[in-house]
Amino acid sequence: MRSEVIVVLDADREFRVDTESLTPVSSDQGRLWLDQQFIALDCEPLRATGKVLLADKLVVVAREARNRPDLFDNEDWRNNYAVAAQAVLSKPLIRVDVPAMSISY
Repeated sequence: MRSEVIVVLDADREFRVDTESLTPVSSDQGRLWLDQQFIALDCEPLRATGKVLLADKLVVVAREARNRPDLFDNEDWRNNYAVAAQAVLSKPLIRVDVPAMSISY
């Protein structure tokens, strides 16, 4: 089975991370990494209620990171994002589409 995270940042930039050879992390570790990035990137909740779903965090972190070349262009950060995404969503194939603000698997 294929294990990959695809992140579409805009019409010209898409990243694919094959996670088969990467060390998986637990759901708690993935959530912690994602929470840290959400705070470090000064992300804002998508919903007016302030509730932040894990899928929302993945999209918002990717949205904020796309303007930071030190992040998605950095293989370690990109791999950590992919592993965290798989850990929190428990899916082997994930597509994060920032322009559409959506996730599919």
